[in-house]
Amino acid sequence: MAITKAAPQDGDTRPDAPAPAPAAAPAAPAPAEEPRRLTSPLALTLLLLLLVLLQSPIRRALSAPVMQSWTTVFVAVVIQALPFLVLGVLLSAAIAVYVPPSFFARALPSRPALAVPVAGMAGAVLPGCECASVPVAGALVRRGVTPAAALAFLLSAPAINPIVLTATAVAFPRNPEMVLARFVASLLVACAMGWLWQRVGRTDWMRPPAHAHHEGQTRGAAFWDSVRHDVTHAGGFLVVGAMAAATLKAVAPESWLRTAAGNPFVAVLALALLAVILSICSEADAFVAASLTQFSLTARLAFLVVGPMIDLKLFAMQAGTFGRGFALRFAPMTFALAIASAVLTGAVLL
Repeated sequence: MAITKAAPQDGDTRPDAPAPAPAAAPAAPAPAEEPRRLTSPLALTLLLLLLVLLQSPIRRALSAPVMQSWTTVFVAVVIQALPFLVLGVLLSAAIAVYVPPSFFARALPSRPALAVPVAGMAGAVLPGCECASVPVAGALVRRGVTPAAALAFLLSAPAINPIVLTATAVAFPRNPEMVLARFVASLLVACAMGWLWQRVGRTDWMRPPAHAHHEGQTRGAAFWDSVRHDVTHAGGFLVVGAMAAATLKAVAPESWLRTAAGNPFVAVLALALLAVILSICSEADAFVAASLTQFSLTARLAFLVVGPMIDLKLFAMQAGTFGRGFALRFAPMTFALAIASAVLTGAVLL
């Protein structure tokens, strides 16, 4: 009888059993290449190289009379305004971080009709730029302060605080009445808007902020974070405003400026719209207004009253803090009242 050889079973370790094939080792993944990014040092290096390569054309362009006039106005506005801007940012950051919102709730009268002018006058004592006044007003509403009083403070703080009035006096040394006119016109707008909101405002028009400003940070970190944010944004808007003022002074045809300045209504409306578009910090806008010598003092007063109360950056901040519905109602009324107050105050004091 033939003897058949049994097939090897699983796990059979006999010498005649076929050895299993070794598993292939997984291939090591290729290192991913990091995308090249344009960092700040690289951008600065490229800019310096470009300036070195183009120094001859740049030198010829800057030697032109128009560019010399433009550079003179631009540098003068920036150098005059920058110290006031930095000081105002430091003080407004200190108030926003170290002064608790409960202080305002205790200091304001319980009656809204009286709380509005008191909150408006508080803006003359507590310096605050536009970037700080909006979150502070939001904190006041969140802590139970009547919205009418909080809005009065929001409008008055960046417009009539001591830093702004001092900067106005320095910018208009030959027209000291501009300081009083700016104070009176801005305070009138702040109180009028507060009383108007108390009369016709509805709670569903305003969406109170749901969280505190700088929540989760220490006071020191919140202070320097606020300073860095405000200096960066306000400094950028100051540069843009100084460039616009220098361009109007050096490039715009004199006949155009005379035509716009010759019509009182057009002059006021033009500078009011310019204030909205340029969005200059209130600590620096007086120097830009002072450089617009073609326009009347009343038109320049409209520029100074409108700018700290409603401009492009303020509209965005108000919409983000209180809701878009609030900003769409609040901004046009503030703009109209600011122009009317500036014209009325200018007719009496200027």
